[in-house]
Amino acid sequence: MSTALALPAGEAGLSRRLSTWLWRHGHLLTLALLLPPLLWLGIVYLGSLLALLAQSFFTLDEFTGQVVHEWSLGTYAQLLGQRANLDIILRTAAMAAAVTLASACIAFPIAYYAARHAGPRMKALFYLGVMLPLWSSYLVRVYAWKLILAKEGIIGWAAGQAHLSWLLDGILALPVIGGPSLSVSYLGMFLVFTYIWLPYMILPVQAALERVPTSLTEASADLGARPGVTLRRVILPLAFPGIVAGSIFTFSLTLGDYIIPYIIGTSALVIGQAVYLQQGTAGNIPLAAAFSIVPIVIMAVYLTIAKRLGAFDAL
Repeated sequence: MSTALALPAGEAGLSRRLSTWLWRHGHLLTLALLLPPLLWLGIVYLGSLLALLAQSFFTLDEFTGQVVHEWSLGTYAQLLGQRANLDIILRTAAMAAAVTLASACIAFPIAYYAARHAGPRMKALFYLGVMLPLWSSYLVRVYAWKLILAKEGIIGWAAGQAHLSWLLDGILALPVIGGPSLSVSYLGMFLVFTYIWLPYMILPVQAALERVPTSLTEASADLGARPGVTLRRVILPLAFPGIVAGSIFTFSLTLGDYIIPYIIGTSALVIGQAVYLQQGTAGNIPLAAAFSIVPIVIMAVYLTIAKRLGAFDAL
């Protein structure tokens, strides 16, 4: 029995008229469907960001420890005027840039093989291999790496078995990147960041390479170009938006992460740790808010550049 027959005549007519009206005014139906998530996004997400921005223009009374709710640029002057705060910003940005560059260099050959040479079965294994680490807990993976990078971990053991302990000790003795062990060094933090965020670079690059027409590479070969020239002048320029798209993920995720630096790394802070300490232990909410604005500004500039480079077309 149809719905129209199951309903009373009046209700069936009303339902029919409502359906007809919604069909004629499809944009209103779309608006009604989008309104709840848009309200959630506007109130909860954008509202919290605006509240965070407002907090950054307040100051902290050093005598009472209370937030002074008066508009001022004093907190930003403190943020940008103290060498320690600038070091935190530069340190975090440098780590994010290094992780992004390393991820791109590692991801491109893997994605190129999957897009150009892998058969259907191998491509399925490729997707499984890339996605499988993401199915496990983030903290489990980080703590596993802490054990791997520890002084008594498998890397130290393998170096000893291969009589290469001198090489590992020499690397750890390097200024800036070294430390007592790989698990307490910038180098170890860099390795873990690269491992954790690498899948977010591989997949956009692979998708971009899939879109490169085979006819272009064949035409390049027909015109006498060697494979290296074809790679540099045909494939790389067309795949570059995918690399930029992947860099959005790796750069932004590294820029805002504070868990990996807490578990693996030195005592030097990054932005995420500074935000956590300022709003927690120090109780300086305005400075924590100002620190939080820094990644937003950096990513706004970065996304503007990425859009001009066509990165959003590869997402």
